[in-house]
This record gives sequence, C-alpha cells and structure tokens, in this order.
Amino acid sequence: MTEDFITYKRFNNINSAEEFGQLLKKEKIEYVIENNSLSLDATLTGNAFGNEFCVKIDKSQLKVVDEILLKKGEEDIEEVPNDYYLLSFSDDELIDVITKSDEWNTFDVALSKKLLKEKGKEITPADIEEIKNKRLEQLAKPEKSQKTYIIAGYIFAILGGLLSLFIGWHLLTYKKTLPNGDKVYAYSENDRKQGNRIFILGIVFLIIWLLYCFLK
Repeated sequence: MTEDFITYKRFNNINSAEEFGQLLKKEKIEYVIENNSLSLDATLTGNAFGNEFCVKIDKSQLKVVDEILLKKGEEDIEEVPNDYYLLSFSDDELIDVITKSDEWNTFDVALSKKLLKEKGKEITPADIEEIKNKRLEQLAKPEKSQKTYIIAGYIFAILGGLLSLFIGWHLLTYKKTLPNGDKVYAYSENDRKQGNRIFILGIVFLIIWLLYCFLK
C-alpha cells in the first residue's frame, strides 16, 4: 500500500533516482519512483518543463531516512577534495545550507556542520530543531499572488476554453508537501477562491458555447 507515500527527493534523470532507490533498498526502506516529467503542476507553477523523477517513501519513515542519509553524509566527508566549493563558503552561507537542508544533499549539510564546528560555531541538535521549525513555517506560507494565472483563467473561461478548468482546479486544490511530509495548500485563500470562481465560470461558459454551436 502506497497511499501514505510522499515525495522525499526529486531527480532530473532516472539513473540518479534509481541509485538513490538502491540506497534505500539496502537499508530495507520501501520506496517507489514516480515519473512526473510531464506533470501539469510543473507547467502551471513555472518550474522547468522537463524530466522529474520523484522517489517516494512512507511518511512514517521520514526521520529514519533522514538519519540514514545524515550518517552516510558524515562518513563521506572524511575525504573532501581541496577545491570543493563549500570550502569557500562564508559562515552565513554554511548556516544557510543547514537552514535549507531540504534543498541540499546530505553530504553538503553534514560538511557544513563540520566546517562550522571547526570554526568554533557548532550547530547543536537543539539549534537544528529550531532551524527546521522556522523553515517549516516559512515553507508553509502561501505562494505569492497568482495574478497572471487568475487573469488568464478568467479570459479562457469566458472563451469557453478547457484550460480555464485546469487553471481553476489547480489554484483551488494544489497542495505542496513540506519536508516533514505535511501537505498544505500552496496558494492563499483569496487565490483559491478565485480558482473556484474560474472553475465554475469555465463550466458555465463551456456549456453556453457548446449550446450555441449546437443550436446555431
């Protein structure tokens, strides 16, 4: 059963996704790889339209996988090339890597912690927990107003275009997954209301245009 599975990592090629999957398999973590390369969400949210392979795990295994990857990252940092880019990062930049650990690989996060510790600025587990909570609060905030999509949605709705239904439904229902596995609505309450109106208006005008074409 995979209904409780959530996206843990995204890759732009299948080989990287399968390589990560093998690591999970070795640790006896159940996973699935989902191909979202042509997802509508990616198109509407402005993300690069291309390959996207999501590795999903059971939400209950999030902390377990986090610990596995953190341990692996700590093991890997024993040998770091002299020209590795993180070595030139400032203290603030290293802290930013830790703060946005969901955007970085575990090796970079572990190395950032080590480098800060060597500089006498160790990040404690309590600090990390506080950082994660603040990060979740930030990520949970709605996206900026989708004025362009709202305007386009109303235009397509009046024209009787099916695209208005997709835009309206997307604005109304789309949720983003936080690093802890929780899902929250991606758009503000006002944008979601606009999405609902666009969806309803799209249906109404689609019916009107169909009747017009049928009866004329």
